[in-house]
Amino acid sequence: MDEVATGFHEGERRAQALSGVASPSSAFIRPFMPEQHRGFFATLPYVVLGTLSPDGWPIATFAAGPPGFLSSPDETTLFLGWKPPAGDPVAVAIGPGAPIAVLGIEFATRRRNRANGVVLATGPDGVRVRVLQSFGNCPQYIRTRDVLPVGGAPGPVERLSELDAEAHGLIAAAATFFVASCAPDIALGGMDVSHRGGPAGFVHVNGDIVTVPDYPGNRYFNTLGNFLKNQRAGLMFIDFASGDVLHVGGTVSVSCTPLERSFSLRVREIIRRRRAVPFEWSEGPQVREPMPRASG
Repeated sequence: MDEVATGFHEGERRAQALSGVASPSSAFIRPFMPEQHRGFFATLPYVVLGTLSPDGWPIATFAAGPPGFLSSPDETTLFLGWKPPAGDPVAVAIGPGAPIAVLGIEFATRRRNRANGVVLATGPDGVRVRVLQSFGNCPQYIRTRDVLPVGGAPGPVERLSELDAEAHGLIAAAATFFVASCAPDIALGGMDVSHRGGPAGFVHVNGDIVTVPDYPGNRYFNTLGNFLKNQRAGLMFIDFASGDVLHVGGTVSVSCTPLERSFSLRVREIIRRRRAVPFEWSEGPQVREPMPRASG
């Protein structure tokens, strides 16, 4: 069975098989955005984006604007009234023809929807995306947060040669981060950006190795499936207290069995952007760690 027949590419199907789960229905993965998703995006003051650098490395970033900065003139088009700020690694990556993944996530309600596709055009007014894949995700492992916009200019951008003590601390304490991945030459949208959540401390960092458990979920295996085809990844950690963002890129190795799944990233590139997220957040209860069984 090929990706057209199943909705999943070879890497995703292999991850499903290695995990000992049946391939889920792809009926909810659509080549267009349903009206509900289009309306959802239009209410958001931020989204998470994934794309590729000019030399093919996945990047995850955070795009913000007033509610309504995202709009959908038709069911296969999503418009972002946004331009990457100076120092954002996607500033040199987003252009016509670039693959792009958009994750709309509303922390207060734990609702999230996805739109993967390709950049149609960029200009002074923003970025126009042709949507090739649209689907929703369950609210598992999302820590609730209320958000309040704040003013102020972004801070400096720092390029680090290694993870310093501050970066180690942010990663080791994280209850939320985002991961961009891409399976090249996939007709049905190989670009992906996903939320990863768990109890604070669920991400382990040892020197230049970052290790993440893969908890049971919707059994799509978008991230691990992409990693089985392309071992490049881009992680993004947000300091929800300061608004700082840490971009961590590198190569991954995957462990995928019916009992346990995880991936480990060897750090290649680190960018820290001070005050890059223009919001204040109040956090809800911790997310509980699931039982260690590969049920999804």
